[in-house]
Amino acid sequence: MNSSRVTYEDAIGKHCIVVGLGVFITYINGIFVFAFFKHSVFYTDPRYILYIHLVINDIMMLFFSVLLYVLSYTLLFMNAALCSVLLLFASITSENSPLNLAGMAIERYIAICKPLHHTQLCSVNRTYILIGLIWLLNFIPALTDIFILLVNGPVSIFSRSVSCYSKGLYGSNQHLMRSLIVESLYLSCVFLTLFFTYIKVLQAAKAATSDKVSARKAQNTILLHGLQLLLCMLAYVTPFVNYFFLALFPKYWTIILFSTYLLSNILPRLLSPLIYGVRDQQMFKYVKRYLTCSLFFLKNEPNMLKS
Repeated sequence: MNSSRVTYEDAIGKHCIVVGLGVFITYINGIFVFAFFKHSVFYTDPRYILYIHLVINDIMMLFFSVLLYVLSYTLLFMNAALCSVLLLFASITSENSPLNLAGMAIERYIAICKPLHHTQLCSVNRTYILIGLIWLLNFIPALTDIFILLVNGPVSIFSRSVSCYSKGLYGSNQHLMRSLIVESLYLSCVFLTLFFTYIKVLQAAKAATSDKVSARKAQNTILLHGLQLLLCMLAYVTPFVNYFFLALFPKYWTIILFSTYLLSNILPRLLSPLIYGVRDQQMFKYVKRYLTCSLFFLKNEPNMLKS
């Protein structure tokens, strides 16, 4: 009896932490999105368009991740069709981030190393085409998981109730091979892109005689892209980390699984505004204004209601 009560309280506490962090991070990211759409100066800059797409994608990924986490505790079983839709969008938004980082690195490389061609190569229309391509490249593999499920089983499987998590619904060897091939290919391409652009920008920074500050900032930005890519890769190494620590500390399996979930799925979503938005003076100027106004409103809301 006491054990079940402690387990229940433990689950409620973890739900509060996950949902609380989700709301807080979404609030911070939402301020950056609001600042972007409020000021047309950002509409014509591919750098800001790619950045805000990364932030919006993080908001969506965070929503589906937190929703699936909460549902896994509150609903032991879910309709397979609904579960497949949730996993589809969770997978797409999760895989979008590395490709978006690669696009941002290429844009900085062109801006520093090929400034005369930047306006032509990095136009607003081409930026939106790139964003559409990113979604397409991740939509097709995610949809393939559903097709594999249909091939291996009857259509009636979507009317059944299942435990809604990726390995529970997509646990066949074909799903595993699909995941390994696609994720290895995409992450390798992103890593090589970041490495190439960093080396080129580093060479440009050393050779620059006039605009060394911009070259240095671009170099640091690409390094931060690499840092965020490593954090994105945490989602892929989490099963191995869990296996290692669970073998050492089996009694603390709930703490281990919860900690790795936060580190790989929740906290990296906070890094986009901190790494890029706060460092960018033009963006942060507007964000600071809206953040100050919102904090002032929250602080004085009780007094306003009383009056």
